[in-house]
Amino acid sequence: MQRRHQRTALALLAAVSTAGSALTLSPAPAAAAGTAVKIAGTGKVVTGGTPLNARSAPSAGSSRTGTISNGATISIVCRTAGQFISGTVTNTGYWDRLADDSYVSDAYVQRREFPIPKCTAAASVPVVAGAWMLPVTAGLISGFRTVGRPAHDGVDLAATRNTPIRAVAAGTVIRVVCNVSKGSCDVDGSSALGGCGWYVEVQHEGNVVTRYCHLVRRPAVTVGQPVSRGAILGHVGTSGSSSGPHLHFEVHAGAPATRENAVSPITFFKARGLTIG
Repeated sequence: MQRRHQRTALALLAAVSTAGSALTLSPAPAAAAGTAVKIAGTGKVVTGGTPLNARSAPSAGSSRTGTISNGATISIVCRTAGQFISGTVTNTGYWDRLADDSYVSDAYVQRREFPIPKCTAAASVPVVAGAWMLPVTAGLISGFRTVGRPAHDGVDLAATRNTPIRAVAAGTVIRVVCNVSKGSCDVDGSSALGGCGWYVEVQHEGNVVTRYCHLVRRPAVTVGQPVSRGAILGHVGTSGSSSGPHLHFEVHAGAPATRENAVSPITFFKARGLTIG
């Protein structure tokens, strides 16, 4: 009896050792619904040399949010089913969501950690109240027309580069603009420049206009396009007059948006049950 138990233990140890030496894992069981989103593990990008495209959704047809170099280590939050991809590591329909809310195909990720929890919609979408929501989930780093910045017509939110920027309510895109005093909006800006970089304006019911500035690249929407609440307008960057990645966000009580009709986003959203800060 004792020898049989020893043989069983040795067999289990051999199986575990074999699994641990593998470069990829079989699909992990989905986490229970409601599992809190956190960094589940790390992985290594293996493409054979070319950079791996990070996407706004789990599909090669979705907009590209950036690239990750071959051999780079990534932090995986969760994973979800998406487009089936034949990659350098494996062939799979799973995609990994990263800490900046972008997605990469698991077919190009070498990892040992499991289980990777199933992504939940609530994990990546900012707080919603009624017809309105916040554009990103991030802390306040600069307020509206403060003593130190009396000409600051919006608020600065400390979202990281490539964080999706969402329409705060349903509306129509009325401006997609590159605004910089010198050079291009397709590169990082600086505090020595002037302008909002790549920015978007959306007009909502009641003639309210919201403006989203310093996007990392040309916005994902076009003028005249209707958008629903939560639609991704673009991604956080630092184009234009900016010293680092963040979202500069404005609210205007009228169209066109001017300095004269700019209102405090903090006050505006507080009246709608949402807190910026």
